[in-house]
Amino acid sequence: MNYLAHIYLSGNNKMLTIGNFIADGIRGKKYKTYPMEVQKGILLHRQIDTFTDAHPTVRQSTKRLHENYGHYSGIIVDILYDHFLAKNWSKYSDVPLEDYAENFYQILTDNIEILPQRILKMMPHLISGNWLLSYATKEGIAKVLDGMNKRTKNRSQMNLATKELDLFYDEFEAEFTSFFEELIAFSEEKLIQINQELS
Repeated sequence: MNYLAHIYLSGNNKMLTIGNFIADGIRGKKYKTYPMEVQKGILLHRQIDTFTDAHPTVRQSTKRLHENYGHYSGIIVDILYDHFLAKNWSKYSDVPLEDYAENFYQILTDNIEILPQRILKMMPHLISGNWLLSYATKEGIAKVLDGMNKRTKNRSQMNLATKELDLFYDEFEAEFTSFFEELIAFSEEKLIQINQELS
């Protein structure tokens, strides 16, 4: 899953949310250098990724993209799923997405001293471009895919995936909706387990 989903699946625990958000850049056992609640977020993130990558519904979404985008298909699906979460946000949260995003940016700003360098470099762009809110529109997703393509020096051609998004919009949305319900339940269960193991 991409940023918005990982943040959402952290619940209301600020430090756990930070851990879930920064986890991609924390390798191996380096997570143990962070405060306990951040550690829990990192471990939850890893569990979410493992569950997502192996899930048949997600693989169905990925398969639709594989011919044109190869191993980048999974990254594209993560981004598309964040679009459907943002678009249908009111189904999952009583807090408007605009307020939710601002609150998250404030959490990052308030805890800047524990953020890794990779996040510190990205943060100004995340906030000024209001990425989390931008996911709700096709235009916002097009910008994200374009930025990801530039990061691969145009090798991935991910910017062209808006074509498949338009062609198979309803299919991707149905797959996201079905999968995300399972992912919410999975994350809640795993968080209980992580809390038990680290307490």
